[in-house]
Amino acid sequence: MVNISALDLNLLLVLHTVLVERSAAAAARRLHVTPSAVSNSLAKLRAQLGDPLVVRSGRGLVPTPRALELGPHLRAAIRELERVVAGAERFDPATTTRSFALALSDAHQICDLPRVARAFARAMPRACLRVVSVDHFEAVGGLAGGEVDAAVAPATAPQPGQHAHHLYEETGVMLVRRGHPALGEPVTREVWASLRLVDIHLALGRGGIGNRAARAWMAGERLSFEVAAVVPSFLAAAVVAANTDHVCGLPRRVAEALAPVLPLVPLAVPGPPMTFPIDLVWHERTHLDAGARAFRELVIAALASPRPASKRGPRRRA
Repeated sequence: MVNISALDLNLLLVLHTVLVERSAAAAARRLHVTPSAVSNSLAKLRAQLGDPLVVRSGRGLVPTPRALELGPHLRAAIRELERVVAGAERFDPATTTRSFALALSDAHQICDLPRVARAFARAMPRACLRVVSVDHFEAVGGLAGGEVDAAVAPATAPQPGQHAHHLYEETGVMLVRRGHPALGEPVTREVWASLRLVDIHLALGRGGIGNRAARAWMAGERLSFEVAAVVPSFLAAAVVAANTDHVCGLPRRVAEALAPVLPLVPLAVPGPPMTFPIDLVWHERTHLDAGARAFRELVIAALASPRPASKRGPRRRA
């Protein structure tokens, strides 16, 4: 028995080339080595396999029965290796059966996932789109964990080894239930301070990028607040606000999507509305992969606002 772990697999490539060319000199030219290097490789392989493999006949080399037996298997194995190595550059969206994982908050699942799913089904009909929650995304180590291909998230400071592409600008809106007492009077900072807020912690019980941005915005507008409840999703925050006198903050598109099913109305707060950019973010490990690149381009085309995206384009976070 030959111990495959002790076998230099480059020797098998040399034997394959010799069997094709039937000449050590021709094999050397094809492999860009010297004829003596080919001869030395054959000598090592003979010793390991216990067979002459090829013998000289006139000006050429004639394979032994053992070499003839190995020939078709070597040819098939080398073709398969060439196919695998070159496969990344020959990525075909129409035939790929790969699975692509996209991290989305429940807000993005409500507003963005339908467009991504439609585009994915058209462009990659045999592939699998896997959507993961922010909780799962954090639990597996984020983009560096190796499980998630990309994430849609509020823009943040550059992170080492990450890339980002601007998708669109989102606007925040504060909502209360229909008939809320605060709707009958101007919402001054004093009135706002008397209200209680539903806080949203998407990431393993912690506030994420959007939560920190919202708190910074309220601090900048001098809007003090008291937390009445902490929930793990935007939808849960909307349900709580619809059934109490608490206030919740949602992306405007989510509020519009939920308007037909929940009795919530916007509350005009002091100061300008909160706006924040939304990016598609991915890791350096998938940046050059043809399949991951095609997936990102699909998501960007489905979600990006033409004006901001055309100006900012992709950028590297390094």
